Amino acid sequence: MSEQKEESIVSETPVLSLDDKLGLVKRKIDKTSHIEVDQEGFKNCPDRPILFICPSNVYEEHPETGECIVNFENCLECGSCQIVCRDYVEWKNPQGGFGVSYAFG
Repeated sequence: MSEQKEESIVSETPVLSLDDKLGLVKRKIDKTSHIEVDQEGFKNCPDRPILFICPSNVYEEHPETGECIVNFENCLECGSCQIVCRDYVEWKNPQGGFGVSYAFG
């Protein structure tokens, strides 16, 4: 491939932000969450890394109650929460037919 043609292909490729890329993920969302958070464990965790480790912002802290809000519909099923916060987060695979559909490319 010529260098000029290669440059043309690269310049035509749109640059997507992480939020744009996350918006392209195909999901079939169940009515019930596949993630449970032990609220006492969350509140007793000094650094609360769950709020920062999740790439799709599934977890957020309620400003008034201090409880962990779980936006399970955003979950990418990467398992980061299970590695970092397994003491107070229980994550299961979504029921068959639900969750994220990954494809090559």
